[in-house]
Amino acid sequence: MAAMAASMATLPSLLSILPSSPRLSHSYLFPLSRNSIFRGSAVPRELQFQKSALSPIRASSSNDPSSSTEDILSDLKEKWDAVENKSTVLIYGGGALVALWLSSVVLGAINSVPLLPKIMELVGLGYAGWFIYRYLLFKSSRKELVSDIEELKQKITGSGE
Repeated sequence: MAAMAASMATLPSLLSILPSSPRLSHSYLFPLSRNSIFRGSAVPRELQFQKSALSPIRASSSNDPSSSTEDILSDLKEKWDAVENKSTVLIYGGGALVALWLSSVVLGAINSVPLLPKIMELVGLGYAGWFIYRYLLFKSSRKELVSDIEELKQKITGSGE
């Protein structure tokens, strides 16, 4: 215990020998702490916060958090009660969780192969470059992309038939 107290007593003296460069200065990271152990470091005036910036920001709301949580829970309960086929929703939700887990396992396996992640990055960058060149670079191709997206939206939603 005495050794710990002795080491804590020498800590400020050890830290005072550190250079006061902007990269190592505690004041650049935390300009609000005026009683820092790096008192010798010079902080430019434009980086120092004014005293008005020290006042805390509080959100004003007439509702307390518990009532908004209750509102959300009641809305979710109403929506769940409105669902006709609950077993289908549960099966889809479970399937989504299994798919998420399976994709995580597959990505972990791919990531463990030494060169494969870098190759996949190169493939992704190549595809992104091709997509930008093909659809985003020229005005006519942007119009084509927008029309393709609208057509796909109509196919999915079934509207506009």
